[in-house]
Amino acid sequence: MTYQNQGAFALFENSVAIDNLIFDTDSYKLSHYNQYPEGTEFVSSYIEPRRAWDDIDQVVFFGLQIELTKLAGSVVTQAMLNEAAPFLKAHGFEIFVEGWQYIIETYDGRLPILIEALPEGTIAPVGVPQMRIENTDPKCFWLVSYLETRLLRAVWYASTVCSLSHAVVGSIRERLKITDGSDAGAEFKLHDFGARGATGFEAAAIGGAAHLINSRGTDTLAGLVYARNFYGADMAGFSIPATEHSTMTAAGVDGELDQMRRFLHTNPSGLIACVSDSYDLMRAVKNYWGGALRDDVLARDGVLVVRPDSGDPVQIVPDVIEALMAKFGYGTTAQGYRLLAEKVRVIQGDGVNKDSIIRIMDVMMDRGLAIGNIAFGMGGGLLQKLDRDSLGYAMKASAIYRNGAWHDVFKDPKTAQGTKTSRKGKQGAMRNDSGRFVARPAANIPKGADALVPVFRDGNILKLHSFEDIRARAWTQL
Repeated sequence: MTYQNQGAFALFENSVAIDNLIFDTDSYKLSHYNQYPEGTEFVSSYIEPRRAWDDIDQVVFFGLQIELTKLAGSVVTQAMLNEAAPFLKAHGFEIFVEGWQYIIETYDGRLPILIEALPEGTIAPVGVPQMRIENTDPKCFWLVSYLETRLLRAVWYASTVCSLSHAVVGSIRERLKITDGSDAGAEFKLHDFGARGATGFEAAAIGGAAHLINSRGTDTLAGLVYARNFYGADMAGFSIPATEHSTMTAAGVDGELDQMRRFLHTNPSGLIACVSDSYDLMRAVKNYWGGALRDDVLARDGVLVVRPDSGDPVQIVPDVIEALMAKFGYGTTAQGYRLLAEKVRVIQGDGVNKDSIIRIMDVMMDRGLAIGNIAFGMGGGLLQKLDRDSLGYAMKASAIYRNGAWHDVFKDPKTAQGTKTSRKGKQGAMRNDSGRFVARPAANIPKGADALVPVFRDGNILKLHSFEDIRARAWTQL
């Protein structure tokens, strides 16, 4: 039997609502409302990526709009407060009932905060604030830090995936130009295989949408849903019919060739991909695709994409491409690199991450193979093998208004030797004379030049970004 509490299902009758906003914070923040100095009225905090992730030092800002949608409107109710108070008391905290009651009664549960941010899709160096948040009611100064958990989570994950994807697509695009003479098709060279390796549907949806800012190839359906629901994308990405080992091994070793033939005949046109290492990869490449099925492949009105799925990809990928060239032929680009006949290509999805992709492409180029021969499928390396520390994301309070004046707030632990020093005063970002984004105290930014613009105030979303606008901002900087 299941029980329903405010739209969420649970297994036990005494369940609590998982979408209760009061629960979406770190426990210790429940005690912070009375820790600020007397006379505190306003708190200003900022979010920034503090350091580079290996060679990734440019960060694509993305994902805030998803969170703003969840914060908009009346998001705190009397039922939520009545539920949270006893539940969290049992956890060890007397929560700030008066503060929440004030928000419910004065603002009908709308959050009295101002959020200012870079336009989504903006690319800025690490060390540049991407978002600023302040309370708009002096009685709600405690709310800024309370929301840190969900705001930081919303920004760091989406922006880190988007920045990783942007960097990888950029490296592919760069090498395509060298070997093929143009970057045509680069938006389909990095395919998202990450849904099954994500921690849940929402992670797959957010990360999947973030990848699609830079690419149009995905098997993560959840990302398409979020791209439409939160950014208005009609259809943000595309995929093709493809096999997996369960289908290719269903008829056993002796039936693999027949399964391959069946796959070709049931898909007489268009792009299709077939995993080919179920038993013997090179037998499949040379004897099946390049032998018994060669005429079928050439007769199709489309392209067969052969997928190796085991072994060292740095060695396997060029070996498979050259084996296919021996059977199907190849041409030479104007830049002098070999390119498979147009009916056949390769996709590598095993062992793929931001570093191995570069190693594979560099070995291909060393062997005279054009990057147009290959596409990559990236799974856990795209949506899961990263964390908040990858780009050093943090949200920090930098200024407090108390007793009639703003005061700097910062930390500078000696034991960290400067690596964790936070910024002082209300923070902003602007373009310098060379057009590069830089961090600046808000007070030092000329009027109208602050790149952090209002996007949310008192429960209302002030600015909506479309998926195509975000793509345009990010793609022009690839």
